[in-house]
Parts: sequence; structure tokens; C-alpha cells
Amino acid sequence: MVRTAVIFGGLVFALLVPAGLVVQKEHVLRSGTPVLLELAPVDPRSLIQGDYMVLDYAISRERDANPVTTAKDGNMVLRLDANGVGFFVRFDTPGTPLAPGELKLRYRLRKERFRLGAEAFFFQEGHADRYEGARYGELRVADSGSSVLVGLRDAQRQPLGR
Repeated sequence: MVRTAVIFGGLVFALLVPAGLVVQKEHVLRSGTPVLLELAPVDPRSLIQGDYMVLDYAISRERDANPVTTAKDGNMVLRLDANGVGFFVRFDTPGTPLAPGELKLRYRLRKERFRLGAEAFFFQEGHADRYEGARYGELRVADSGSSVLVGLRDAQRQPLGR
């Protein structure tokens, strides 16, 4: 009887956790603020995973990551220009309110590089040419700073691959 309850409880837990993550990402997609981040040069291709593009954001390269003074996990504050492109303003400190036009973006500092959570964009095999002109990553960003990559944009900020 106890064994059955443990197995059932484990199964419920194993199903609820991924479902909760999906619901969270769907909420960010529906209600998140659209943000464009400039991409740094990347190299697409993976023999095992198929065609994809490794994304490296210019904002990640511009910031000097000092592991002594920069938190390993936190939020950076961005300001959006008239075209919706995000630019670094400062690192978020708890209790400091955001100014109008600012938003938080969650980061993780790994090997002195800022990771924003969307470092790869997968696409159908043979469609690499559709994404060669990518200059911006299009993200949806929630008030909490969590983000979801929704697509890539060209130099004129037009969607690619659609």
C-alpha cells in the first residue's frame, strides 16, 4: 500500500513539474514584453542535433563580467529604444524601482560570460539560408525577468523564417 502511494506520488510529481514549466513559459509568451537583442556573430550547425544557430548576444559581450563583483545569477536592467531593441542600463539591485521604459532580464554568469537562457535557435534541416541574415533575437520578457526566445529578426528587424 505504501509502495503504491510512493510510486503514484512520484508519477504525479514527474508529470506536474514539466507541466508547470510549460504553463510558466506559455504565460511569458502571452503576456511578456517583446524585446529585440542584437546578436553577435554565430556559427550554425550540429551533426548530432541537426541544424541550429548558436546565439550570442552583443549585450553579453559588452558587459565586463567580474566574478568578484557581479552576482552569478541576477537581473540586468534594459531600456528599450523606439524600435524595441534592448540596451543595458545597469544591474538590478533589490528595492531599486525601475524607471519608465526599463525592464528586467534574468541572466546567469558562467565562465565570465552572461547567459540569457536562449543560447540556441533550432530550425528545420536545410533551412539555414533563411536565418543567415539574423541580426536580432526576439524575446518575450516577463516582469520577473524570465524570458523566452520566439524568433530571429534581420537587420531591418523583420521576422525571419516565416
